[in-house]
Amino acid sequence: MEGALTARDRVGIQDFVLLEETNEAAFISNLKKRYSKDLIYTYIGTLLVSVNPYKELDIYNKKQMDTYMGVNFFELPPHIYALADNAYHTMLTEFNNHFILISGESGAGKTEASKKILQFYSVSCPSTTLMSTVRDKMLMSNPVLEAFGNAKTLKNNNSSRFGKYMDIQFDSQGDAVGGHILNYLLEKSRVVHQNHGERNFHIFYQLVEGASDSLLQQLGLERDCQHYNYLTQVCMVWFLIFSKKTLGFQSKNNKNNYNKNKTFFDTQQRQKFLDFPQQLLGVDAHSLQEELTFRKIEAKQEQVHTHLNHAIYGRDALAKAIYGQTFTWLVHRINDSTENKDASKKTVIGLLDIYGFEVFYVNSFEQFCINYCNEKLQQLFIQLTLKAEQDEYEAEGIEWEPVQFFNNKIICDLVEEKHRGIISLLDEECLRPGDVTDLTFLERLEEKMGNHPHFRGDFRLLHYAGEVTYCVVGNNPILFLFLISHLDQLQVIMTFMLYLQVATQFKSSLLKLTEMLMAKQAWYIRCLKSNESKQPGQFDEALIRHQVKYLGLMEHLRVRRAGFAYRRKYEDFLKSSCCG
Repeated sequence: MEGALTARDRVGIQDFVLLEETNEAAFISNLKKRYSKDLIYTYIGTLLVSVNPYKELDIYNKKQMDTYMGVNFFELPPHIYALADNAYHTMLTEFNNHFILISGESGAGKTEASKKILQFYSVSCPSTTLMSTVRDKMLMSNPVLEAFGNAKTLKNNNSSRFGKYMDIQFDSQGDAVGGHILNYLLEKSRVVHQNHGERNFHIFYQLVEGASDSLLQQLGLERDCQHYNYLTQVCMVWFLIFSKKTLGFQSKNNKNNYNKNKTFFDTQQRQKFLDFPQQLLGVDAHSLQEELTFRKIEAKQEQVHTHLNHAIYGRDALAKAIYGQTFTWLVHRINDSTENKDASKKTVIGLLDIYGFEVFYVNSFEQFCINYCNEKLQQLFIQLTLKAEQDEYEAEGIEWEPVQFFNNKIICDLVEEKHRGIISLLDEECLRPGDVTDLTFLERLEEKMGNHPHFRGDFRLLHYAGEVTYCVVGNNPILFLFLISHLDQLQVIMTFMLYLQVATQFKSSLLKLTEMLMAKQAWYIRCLKSNESKQPGQFDEALIRHQVKYLGLMEHLRVRRAGFAYRRKYEDFLKSSCCG
């Protein structure tokens, strides 16, 4: 295999553990040398560093896949296929569960990395007709989920606006027998509002531009996106018909799904807007208009109807609720199509592709949740690598000079600590009687958190990846109760619930996720953005330095060099030795 290395492959150092100097300048210089030759992958032991090239590279073809199948991790140049293959063969040898944590900023290439791994397994795993069908469905779930869950942002033309954890299920022979997806915190606010220069979810443009004329006529839609206030940018066509057929969606469900999407479009012709949705939703047009524009107030024995000064909030809340439930329904349909419920003799490799750390001009409640999620994943990385490994050396009495690192637990506690954290305070405000507003929440926040070293006035948090100011105005997540009471009459497959404690539920789901990941063997891919312009060939050293610092790559390198870079648990070593 050594002969497979070319002069180009040898540019720089393929494994940072072998660097002569372990300072930041040498680290970045090595990355830059390799990037200049389109060598976007470099190891730190078994951790893979990936730099987004912002262009297509001919390194993901069938020949490359064949080359990396069943090869020792370090025999060939660094590649995402090497990591995927070694995770797979370790799973087969030790018969345990694994996960691959893909992390980095928005636009660093996490979603693409996840797809490359899934494509590799679709080719490399043993194949039968049944297994091929399962793998096809898992592969085809990607474009469907991207259509409904991805959008163009200022940082990324195909940004995942939801978090996804996928378990790929294998039997004892290594056949892929199923898959299961968990989704986290869809950015529903994007349905009704996008920052300047950004777009709504891809599916809206795909439907308006890609549907047949007969389907558009049937749904009452027009080709011109400018007719719809919720859509503001130039259309783009992606066709999903093949994907839907592969996933086993029935045509009547496709039509039903299109019908739900129609309710999000807002034309200036209000009466026409209400007439058609009432047919699609199965409610009376007059009742729908009344519920959107009036509020019923119980006064002793009477019901008083008052005009809503801001009926637009009710309309937008309804649109977001419908879209959120549609997305959840979609994930359930995919799971029904791909999941293997037979737990006997089955192991999994999990892929975690979750939103990257974000800082926008205006950062909403959802950005707060996204960045909190990144804090939790960074804490998991620290716990499983920097902290746990050094603790083990100390416990075993190995002579060791501790490698200092920033432990972001202090920030996680600021957000999630019971009775004292930001989320607890938010829940208290939601449940507190009286005149509660966005500004009263901000006042209480500054009163309770003002002395914390990672909190600044105006809801600014000093995250591990940088400072972010969050906007508290207009983030009220409450879907009006008067509207909910009427939605029980909708003749569609979804129901709507009122969530007053969204952040608490998200915190709970992240806790379950981290517990699930802690029970698996971890592999890491750290994705870096090469530049902010999304241009090939550009290597912004300042931007790279910032990412290297907050991702803790230098600390990880020092621990790997000073300790045992390549290691296995005693039990697994003994098991494989006895079997061998």
